[in-house]
Amino acid sequence: MDITNYFAEMPEGRSEKALSVHKLVLDLFPKAKVSLKYKMPTYESEKGWFAIGNQKHYWSVYTCSLEKISKYLTANPDVKHGKGCINFRNKDDVDLETMKLVVQQAMNG
Repeated sequence: MDITNYFAEMPEGRSEKALSVHKLVLDLFPKAKVSLKYKMPTYESEKGWFAIGNQKHYWSVYTCSLEKISKYLTANPDVKHGKGCINFRNKDDVDLETMKLVVQQAMNG
């Protein structure tokens, strides 16, 4: 499977939102190494990484650090999350302006 197929296999509505984050990462870090590490799109820079995953009932972004997602959680307190991930249900919108901060923190280590 490649990155394009990964997003194409996501449920309708979910794939568009996840692709907007994928595009954001590539716009901010055009030299990022993109792979399917951990069986999900993973973006690596010299200093850090970021990933997008698809689960049964939601899709997520992963940083493995609560600190790296904290600004998103402050701006969007109702979003479901874990210690270093943000989980988006189908009804959830993505705050791309604040997601930009998450990506930058994750990729800059």
